Amino acid sequence: MIAFVSGPVAALAPTTAVIEVGGIGMAVQCTPNTLAGLRIGKEARLATSLVVREDSLTLYGFATDDERQVFELLQTASGVGPRLAQAMLATHSPDALRIAVATGDEKALTAVSGIGKKGAQKLLLELNDRLGEPTGAHIGQQGIGTPVTSSWRDQLQAALIGLGYATREADEAVTAVTPQAEAALAEGRQAPVPQLLRAALQTLNRAR
Repeated sequence: MIAFVSGPVAALAPTTAVIEVGGIGMAVQCTPNTLAGLRIGKEARLATSLVVREDSLTLYGFATDDERQVFELLQTASGVGPRLAQAMLATHSPDALRIAVATGDEKALTAVSGIGKKGAQKLLLELNDRLGEPTGAHIGQQGIGTPVTSSWRDQLQAALIGLGYATREADEAVTAVTPQAEAALAEGRQAPVPQLLRAALQTLNRAR
């Protein structure tokens, strides 16, 4: 397996980057976000996943090892090939996908081209517990499933924005679930972030 490629960027296309490695140009399929961070002539390091078919060898490239890992885990679900997995990562960050699966957010998955309502429902079932917990800033350092701290508002807003909602929508959803969070705090306990996030998503879905 080719775990990564490193070298100067020789060429860029809408879906592909060519990285020069030891005098050989390696064509790597990338998402728009990954391509946006590359510049011709500049050094680059891409985590990669090699997909082998009877008639082709295709190298997929990612800005981070986490993206590559999620790309491979997504393909463990039936009906998900490399192109669909890449489309999912082109639409959502790894943590946004983890949050969507953890909260059963069909809307986030149907936002991906090629995934309908039934497909989203099936993916939510199959990917449950496979992608792991969020690792970045969407849920803060504690991760999903841990108690909300004094910064629960910021954590919840960041998670909603990460799922593609506008700042205004995120603010309104946070306001809508504030009584629920405050009630938990008044009882001397801390409501888990996923519970607040799920309630916020339900509020947003009703509003649309």
